[in-house]
Amino acid sequence: MAAALAVLVHMAPDASAHTSHAAHAEAAAVSCAGSNTISFSPGLSLPARRTRIGGDGAYTCLSTDPALSSGVSSISGGGWNGCFFSDATTAERITWNTGEQSTVVYHLGNVQQVVGQAVVLVVGRVVKGKFKGHTVASPGLQFTLDPLKCLSKRGVERITGPSTLVIV
Repeated sequence: MAAALAVLVHMAPDASAHTSHAAHAEAAAVSCAGSNTISFSPGLSLPARRTRIGGDGAYTCLSTDPALSSGVSSISGGGWNGCFFSDATTAERITWNTGEQSTVVYHLGNVQQVVGQAVVLVVGRVVKGKFKGHTVASPGLQFTLDPLKCLSKRGVERITGPSTLVIV
């Protein structure tokens, strides 16, 4: 039986460069914990190949905005991906329990092989909605419980696991 576990940590740098009162109100800290499931079609293999990316996430949040307590996300994109390489553009659309939305576009991806596992860092920006303009960095560690799945024709088709989302 093959399975994969993804641990994704979403962080955004301090927004202290904003000077208007509205910008400061928008810089409210949000810290969420939850889980993500990401699918790859075709699955990740040793050689990178063109893939489509899809998935979803759910978060429970603590925020300086007392009304914001949770969110769900939908993830889509594509590019060249493999077990140890990623060059893809991915969008994550987060719908907060308040009804507001944030769309993050990740353009830059770096995957490094460390002790048999892939250490992932994707960098993007909130391009629409709540927190628009904030930079988002998403480092994570992908544990492939059956690394030989990367050698198969189907590859690693799905990763799932705990995640956090932090926007400052």
